[in-house]
Amino acid sequence: MGDISTRGMEPPIGSRPLVEVDEVTVRRAQHGDAAALDQLVRSLMPYLGRICGAIALDAGDDALQNTMIAITKNLPSLREPAALRGWARRIAVREAVRVARVGRSIPVDPNTLRPPPVPDGATAVEVRALLDQLGPEHRAALVLRHLDGLDEAEMAEVLGVAPGTVKSRLHRARGAFRERWIK
Repeated sequence: MGDISTRGMEPPIGSRPLVEVDEVTVRRAQHGDAAALDQLVRSLMPYLGRICGAIALDAGDDALQNTMIAITKNLPSLREPAALRGWARRIAVREAVRVARVGRSIPVDPNTLRPPPVPDGATAVEVRALLDQLGPEHRAALVLRHLDGLDEAEMAEVLGVAPGTVKSRLHRARGAFRERWIK
């Protein structure tokens, strides 16, 4: 298998998923319009589902459900409708990390988590198995960088940590993923 070094890897151009919800729809949803809220939820779910699934893995559906509940409950507090995507992403990451932590409350022996060697042409299932071995904070860093295309400053804001912490988490996550991939 070839080297999968992530040094200098940038997210693919156009990788940022678009959430198309206009300001009028957001305002209507904030004021109790059920049809507007339904449109908002339907437009956010695929995007937020990818984030929750990649971070919380098997508990991704639970994380997405918690995310949608939090968004629906707190939507009136959103001051700027244009900030919907970032606000919803922050909630999704927080919920996915929280749900993933709850699922990992039992200590796990890292030696039992070693997957069989990954052949060339690895599938999404094999990549997911490797991601399962990383902690939720490291998965969140990888997802925000490589799936959502955020830079370190944006990631720091979403995760609520210092940019140096993001840089460190991303470095460790990439190293851990690479180590497991090569084995």
